[in-house]
Amino acid sequence: MMASVVYVVDDDRSILASLESLLASEGYEVLTFDSAQAFLDAPVRTTPGCLVLDVRLRGTSGLEFQRELRRRGNPTPVVFITGHGDVPMSVAAMKAGAIEFLLKPFRDQDLLDAVRNGIELDRSRRMAESQMFELRERYAAMTPREREIMPLVASGLMNKQIASSLQLSEVTVKVHRSQIMQKLKARTLADLVRISDRLSGDAGKV
Repeated sequence: MMASVVYVVDDDRSILASLESLLASEGYEVLTFDSAQAFLDAPVRTTPGCLVLDVRLRGTSGLEFQRELRRRGNPTPVVFITGHGDVPMSVAAMKAGAIEFLLKPFRDQDLLDAVRNGIELDRSRRMAESQMFELRERYAAMTPREREIMPLVASGLMNKQIASSLQLSEVTVKVHRSQIMQKLKARTLADLVRISDRLSGDAGKV
């Protein structure tokens, strides 16, 4: 199993111990907290993870804590557990981004399935962010002229058309086009179109 961590926040220490034992038996690193504040005070981890969170906590409720995590920009997937759930509460949790809402007593397998799903979601998100970071760095390495030409190439214009539009020689456009493909690691025009679309959707960087 690839490195991953499951955070469990519940103010019932017997529940914490039970869930820690269950999750550790599946090979997960498990960190337990008896309050929302204890979780917030802990060092931030960079390992893909999932948060198992009790809805009814002393002080801050689980739903309030979920909102606070989003406010802080913490996207860790949340699996809610509760012994006092109702439909409005579960709807509110799911709308706020929870991936599962389990009523106690729940089947161990249901929790394990939810946690596995949460970790995969977090791993995929981290991978996508890493790829986007690398793409931004490649784009930043391009010259202003290459950035000007790239969307024209991605739109399907031929070198001759681009040269006419920018008042450049066709040879110059051809050289820039080659540099663009190399710097962005695009093997085909289709690759370049996909890269251009991703960058365009990334806060309008293109």
